[in-house]
Amino acid sequence: MKLDILAIGSHPDDVELGCGATLAKEIARGKKVGIIDLTRGELGTRGTAEIRDEEATAAAEILGVSLRSNMEFADGFFVNDRTHQLELIKMIRLHRPEIVICNAIEDRHIDHAKGSKLVSDACFLSGLLKIDTKHEDVDGWQEPWRPKAVYHYIQWKDLEPDVVVDVTGFMDQKMKAVLAYKTQFYDPKSKEPETPISSKNFTDSVYYRARNLGRLIGKEHGEGFTVERYPAVDSLFDLL
Repeated sequence: MKLDILAIGSHPDDVELGCGATLAKEIARGKKVGIIDLTRGELGTRGTAEIRDEEATAAAEILGVSLRSNMEFADGFFVNDRTHQLELIKMIRLHRPEIVICNAIEDRHIDHAKGSKLVSDACFLSGLLKIDTKHEDVDGWQEPWRPKAVYHYIQWKDLEPDVVVDVTGFMDQKMKAVLAYKTQFYDPKSKEPETPISSKNFTDSVYYRARNLGRLIGKEHGEGFTVERYPAVDSLFDLL
């Protein structure tokens, strides 16, 4: 399936937290959006991989994405090497996204920066003619494809964004998708061990980061992204 946007996260819930409102907004505008999770989050302190699978499916339905798949790379131990790059290249060529959104380039969790670099490298390599790949859903060799842009959402660390998207009106949908991961986030009745993301403060921070970024662009809510190359516009009025 040809996609307009492919959002990729190292773990189920990365995409929802990082760019869920942006995806919901683009879907409402008629764009085709897909999500790929690199791992099943099997090393997560709370819940199980099987539960995370169910939560990811529920979150995808809330956002309204066209597809969601999981690469089943090893949580905590996947690396940016030829084997992993080729598997991602197959998916990029299969879905031919115009835009790829992926993990933060720098973050607390080691998988986030690793995932960011892996996806970025795979997007570049996917455009090279002499890399041959086959996918079970495609007859013959796949054609090269390179996304027009790769953007990185912001995660644990408050990195300075290069671009802020106005997501006013889509935060409720984002938070419903985030909180579909019932095992991972704040629940006063939970008997699971506490983690950095299971506190009420963390859940609240998702809101107040969006409100603060919205304030900075004169809107109610915003989601921030960093870029790998200068964003280009046809006119200064495109920035208004």
